[in-house]
Amino acid sequence: MAEVNESPVAERMLVTRSGYSFTVRPAEEQDEEALEAFFSHVSPEDLRFRFLTAVGHVPHAMIEAMSHVNHKTTENFLAVDSDGSVVGSAMVAADEKLERAEVAISIHEDFKGRGIGWTLLEHVADYAKRRGVGRLQCIESRENHAAIELEREMGFTARPFEGEPGLVLVEAVLNP
Repeated sequence: MAEVNESPVAERMLVTRSGYSFTVRPAEEQDEEALEAFFSHVSPEDLRFRFLTAVGHVPHAMIEAMSHVNHKTTENFLAVDSDGSVVGSAMVAADEKLERAEVAISIHEDFKGRGIGWTLLEHVADYAKRRGVGRLQCIESRENHAAIELEREMGFTARPFEGEPGLVLVEAVLNP
């Protein structure tokens, strides 16, 4: 029997601390165009922080990887505004044993400051914990002070990323 590549995660409404509400749902194959449009509205600095390299335009192969996930170890959650546009993306990828998962979040530049990043990270952490993931990690540029501070406020701890002086590993223990 062939493995079904469908997400078991339901769409749901989330509300940020600032009162902004959005729908969060897993990305699907048909979301490629919406993701392309979304990433054209992520600032160059935030693209650099998200991909840890200078990226002027997110290549189609990366967009495809974000919309064609296996749903067993990888999920890309989309924050969707009431008008249907994508305003945030939270990609979480775990190892096969679910010992650790890495998360990377991007927010539409016109929607920053509304608490979407915090709410998405909270959503991803809850999802990963329910899946049995031991540790949730973010690899951040040392220059990304806002993300590191947000993660620390949520209980993550930061330490140098071994072998990469420009990076910080920010981590939360979910299931000891």
